[in-house]
Amino acid sequence: MFKPTGSWVAIPTPFNNDDSVDLEGFKTLIDFQAANGTTSLLALGSAGETTLLSMEEKRNIISSVSRQARGKIPVFFGTTCSSTRETIELSRYAESEGADGVVLTVPPYLLPPQDAALEHFLAVGKSIKIPFGLYNNPSRVGVFVEPETIAAIYRQCPNFVADKEAMPRVSQLVEVLRLTEGNVHVLCCDFPKYSIVIPTLALGGHGTANIGGNVIPREMAEMSKPWDSIEQVEKSRSLYNKYYDLLKMLYTLSNPIVLKAALKLMGLPSGRPRRPYPEFAGPKLEELKKVMTGLGIIQ
Repeated sequence: MFKPTGSWVAIPTPFNNDDSVDLEGFKTLIDFQAANGTTSLLALGSAGETTLLSMEEKRNIISSVSRQARGKIPVFFGTTCSSTRETIELSRYAESEGADGVVLTVPPYLLPPQDAALEHFLAVGKSIKIPFGLYNNPSRVGVFVEPETIAAIYRQCPNFVADKEAMPRVSQLVEVLRLTEGNVHVLCCDFPKYSIVIPTLALGGHGTANIGGNVIPREMAEMSKPWDSIEQVEKSRSLYNKYYDLLKMLYTLSNPIVLKAALKLMGLPSGRPRRPYPEFAGPKLEELKKVMTGLGIIQ
């Protein structure tokens, strides 16, 4: 089964001026990523404003993006809904449309206990045959998925292939890698406040699940390669330090507010974020433009 490695980029959902989904814009983003070394994509994640999309929009995105990316780059889709039943339905739909995999989170706002979260993941994972990953992001969903829970999913679901970690706890990375014996690929977010990119790679992790790759795909692809030589260690460290200020800017506000502004500066499809998210503007936008220009991103 395909297991995400290296740079796994969470792409935004581009919108037209009338707030409708820009399906053609997805094609441009996909082609841009495929041409610049990104190993796989995640659509309908938090950067994709998934909680602000209707079920019909999600289905249309899954169908269109699966078709557009086929033969170019693997795409996983976030399929978490409010209930286990709806999540199973959307995950099965993604499978039927040719998705390379799906990504699951604890359903947001509900705050289920750990054993209930495990049952949710097992029910969804066993309902499909395609690969699936877990996105452990307690700041967004309110529940921290413990290493033992992740290990239990690994033991019972052979199609569980990836764990995307977004939390400031290096011991979590250690425990997940140990308990899954390296068979579940562990990738981390690129949130500078957590700064777990270098620790993840140093521990034998498999890459990053990032938003920075939307703006610097080649650099993020190089930075995120698993460490197999001292040269790769030095390259990852150097690139991370070089683009640290850019990553800080991209995370100034909740994803994808700043990310969409950066893509617009690059002439790539984005549209404004869907309300209640604001549009990034004013002095902060000028600061973003200055950082991107200084790094040679905007020529």
